[in-house]
Amino acid sequence: MTILSELRKVRQCSQTAQMFKLLIRGNRRITLTEEGMLLRKRAQEIMELVDKTESELGNMNEVINGDIYIGSGETDAMRLIAKVVKKLQEEHPHIQYHLYSGNADDVMERLDKGLLDFGVIIGSASIQKYDYLSLPATDTWGLLMRKDSPLAALDSIGPKNLRDIPLLCSRQALAGNELSGWLRDDSEKLNIVATYNLIYNASLMVEEGIGYALCLDKLVNTTSSSGLCFKPLEPGVEAHLNIVWKKYQVFSKAAEKFLERMRQEI
Repeated sequence: MTILSELRKVRQCSQTAQMFKLLIRGNRRITLTEEGMLLRKRAQEIMELVDKTESELGNMNEVINGDIYIGSGETDAMRLIAKVVKKLQEEHPHIQYHLYSGNADDVMERLDKGLLDFGVIIGSASIQKYDYLSLPATDTWGLLMRKDSPLAALDSIGPKNLRDIPLLCSRQALAGNELSGWLRDDSEKLNIVATYNLIYNASLMVEEGIGYALCLDKLVNTTSSSGLCFKPLEPGVEAHLNIVWKKYQVFSKAAEKFLERMRQEI
C-alpha cells in the first residue's frame, strides 16, 4: 500500500505544478525555485523506491538474487559488514549491494523512506524506533592534526588542549552532544571554525593548516607516508555501533539472507 500511495503522489505532480511556482525563467536559462527543488528531490526518492520494489518483487520466486541497500556513517566497522558480504557473495553470487554514505540523520531518513534496508549507526543517535544488532566494535574519538603541529608531540589530548586552537567538528557530534560529557565546561570555549559530516574533505582542510579535526580513528591515512597524525582523547571516548532496520520490515529474500548471516557472525 505504501508504493501505491507514493505513485498516487506522482500523479498529483501536475496539480502541484499549478499550485506552486516551480521554475524561474531567465533570459538564457531556467532555474528551479525552492518548491521546484523539493519536488524534484521527492520525485527522485519515489523513483528510487519504485525501482527497489520492482527488483524485490521480480526476484521473489527465483534463485536468491536482487539488491541490498546499506547506509552507513564513516567507520572502520564497515569491515565487519564487508566480511559478511564476502561470505554471502560466495553463497549467493547474484546479489548486488548498494552502499550509501552519510551521517546518522541522513541514514535514518533514508531508512524511514524505505530507500535503505539497513543502516550502520555510529554513536548516540536515537535507535529505539528500529530493530537493531549491536556490532562487536567501537570507534575512538580523537584529534586529527598535522605532524608538524605542537600537539603532535603529545600521546593524548585533554579538554584543555583544545582551548584557543581552530577546530573542525562533526555536525552530528555537535547536535548529539556526543562529547559534551568529556568537554564539561570547556565546550563553550571551543573555537569551531568549520563543521563537517564526512571526514575526508575535513582532512584536506587539516592538511592545509586550517585547523584540527575532532573525529573518529582509522578513517584517515596517518601512516609514515601521510603528513597527518591522530591523537586519542584522554579520558578516552568511544562510539558504539549498531546495524539497524525498520521495525516490522518485510525484507526481500536477499536482505533476509544478509540479516541471517549478520546474526551468525556477531
